[in-house]
Amino acid sequence: MKNEDAFTGLEAAIVLIAFVVVASTFTYVVLGAGFFTTQKSQETVHTAVGQASSAVEILGNVYGEAVSGGADINKITFSIGLAAGGTPVDVNKTVLTFSTGEKVQTLVYDQTATSFGEVAAAPPEGHWVVSHEENSITTTENGVLDNGEQFTITVTPPAGLLTAYTGFDIDIKPPVGAALAIHRTVPAYIEQVNLLY
Repeated sequence: MKNEDAFTGLEAAIVLIAFVVVASTFTYVVLGAGFFTTQKSQETVHTAVGQASSAVEILGNVYGEAVSGGADINKITFSIGLAAGGTPVDVNKTVLTFSTGEKVQTLVYDQTATSFGEVAAAPPEGHWVVSHEENSITTTENGVLDNGEQFTITVTPPAGLLTAYTGFDIDIKPPVGAALAIHRTVPAYIEQVNLLY
C-alpha cells in the first residue's frame, strides 16, 4: 500500500503552473472575442451613421427660370457639394426624383448634355444634367463629387406643372447615404429668373 500524505513542492508548482496557463489562455480568448465584438459594433455604428446622413447638401439658392412672359417655371438650377464628413459621390449613379401634388417622376440623367467645367445646354423635359463644375481637384472630369468641389445641377421639369404658388420637391438620392429633399414653392409672380423659397 502506497503512502501519499502530501504533494511535494515540485508537484504543487507543476499544478499551479498548469492552472495559470489554462487561465491565461481562457482570458486571451475572452478578451479577443470582446475586442472583436467591440470592433464590429463600431463598424455597425459608423455604417448606420453614414447611411442615415445625406452625403450631399445644397450650396446657395435654388433658382427657377421661365421663358420671357411665361406662365410656368421650365428650368430649375441649384448647386450641390459634399456635406461635412461626406464621402465622394458618383453623380453618374445618383437618382433625382421630381414631385408635385399631381405628379411624381424619376428624372433621367442626361449624360450626353454634360460638359464638365463648362456650362452645358439645358436638358430636355424630364431630364437633369450637371451643367457646371467648380473647384475641381483633378484635371480629368470623372463625374465624382469630391470634397471641396461644387456641381451645378440643371433640371427641366415636366412642362406646365410649375405655375404660381405650386409647391414641388426634388429628392437627390446618392448611391450611399440618405436622400436630400429640396422643397420649394413657385412665387406668385413669375419672372424670367426667380429665387425659389
